[in-house]
Amino acid sequence: MSERLPNFIYIGPSKAGSTWLHEVLIRHPQIYMCSGKDLYFFDRYFERGIGWYAGHFRDVRVEQRVVGEVCQEYLSSAEAPKRMRSSLGPELRLMVTLRDPVARAFSGYLYMRKHGVFDGSFRQALDSRPGMFDHSRYATLLSQYLEYFDLSAIHCALFDDLVEDAQSFIDALLAWLDVDQMALDESLLAARLPAAKARSLPLARAAKLGANWARQHNAATLVGMVKRSSVVQQALYVRLGDDKPRLSEDDAMYVREVLRPEIVQVEKMLGLDLRRRWDWPE
Repeated sequence: MSERLPNFIYIGPSKAGSTWLHEVLIRHPQIYMCSGKDLYFFDRYFERGIGWYAGHFRDVRVEQRVVGEVCQEYLSSAEAPKRMRSSLGPELRLMVTLRDPVARAFSGYLYMRKHGVFDGSFRQALDSRPGMFDHSRYATLLSQYLEYFDLSAIHCALFDDLVEDAQSFIDALLAWLDVDQMALDESLLAARLPAAKARSLPLARAAKLGANWARQHNAATLVGMVKRSSVVQQALYVRLGDDKPRLSEDDAMYVREVLRPEIVQVEKMLGLDLRRRWDWPE
């Protein structure tokens, strides 16, 4: 066994397929992913030191050319880019998956309802929780990373491509990482965590608080194992049915108007026509 630090990190944003991506990459024979998704080292727990971080990668095998982690909150951290550059070097490869901010924010809203942490309307969530906008300020967030890494070091994928053709989505990433291709089986082609609601709100809240407590007490690996358990997911949550909250066009337009300048800027930055892809009206 050898201990190596990551040379690849998925940095975000949230609600853009990070759980699915972790499930795929952890099965690739040439890739080592720490079993606990969301270590939060470069934003919340940097004071624990590089030795603590390295301990999550102590079982890397020689044939595993890519060593990585998935942490969806790194993109929105102002401190993370500099910390990554100083700790892991300029050769570090990063990945983001851009999702239509309207869909991403509404997915975040459903997640809050699922865990029983918010029971108001989507518009109330937007007005009371700035992070629902801030995590989609893609131009601003990517600019923070471009102060320390070249654009060529960042694989910018689109969530739309994951939804439309998951195999092609992962093929492109694996080619960029220079590892062998892998065929996705039916379990990986299916959605891992569809929109759901809690069977019991008090139990869902307790589970969320327990996960946060465990991470604070150095048990991120355990959290990852529990979250990846289909038995646990089925015990806590049930898929949303006809009572699922619906996104109104007025709320969608509100999100678009707030974030339009950011999307225009990131289109120029990446050379992508995101508004056309996301069917935003002019």
